[in-house]
Amino acid sequence: MVGLLHVHHIAIICRDYAVSKRFYTEVLGLEIIREVHRAERQSWKLDLALGGQYVIELFSFPEPPLRPSHPEAAGLRHLAFAVSDLDATVRGLDTHGVASEPIRVDEFTGRRFTFIQDPDGLPLEFYEV
Repeated sequence: MVGLLHVHHIAIICRDYAVSKRFYTEVLGLEIIREVHRAERQSWKLDLALGGQYVIELFSFPEPPLRPSHPEAAGLRHLAFAVSDLDATVRGLDTHGVASEPIRVDEFTGRRFTFIQDPDGLPLEFYEV
């Protein structure tokens, strides 16, 4: 045992900081905890919370390489958010022009879920609980 308590945060590197900041705050509704410009690295760092809990660290760097999503590559596959009403979530995404995949049903839990892509193509899942 190494004494893990919980996941502290997930770091995401974006290509266009303004677009990704808008997506994660205005479309998904995450709250800004702290925003820092690191001039020496030509980088922004945005700490975001969900329900008051720090969850995402959004970074920008000059010209980061693209993440291979198709075909799927080794490493982090996707980020999943729990939602109480998947239909309302899909409607809300649609009002922001964010297309979602058809809703599917988890064959093991019977729960409904769908995926979208963030502005950099990172797969994001919405899982109805």
